[in-house]
Amino acid sequence: MHETLHWQKSSFSADTDTNCLEIAATPTTLHLRESDTPTTILTPAPTALNALLTAVRHTPAPGPTV
Repeated sequence: MHETLHWQKSSFSADTDTNCLEIAATPTTLHLRESDTPTTILTPAPTALNALLTAVRHTPAPGPTV
């Protein structure tokens, strides 16, 4: 990737730099990465990203562990 991406941490992430999803946008593409592995960048196709976001939106959050 030759362009400089400007990463934004998920608003649901903790204040630490680990365990958070980051997103960067270019004029035609969204890029995703996990803060634990910042060199691994996913660039999903729009239909794949839509499917992922739809699945996440409709998946209940896990309950507390005992």
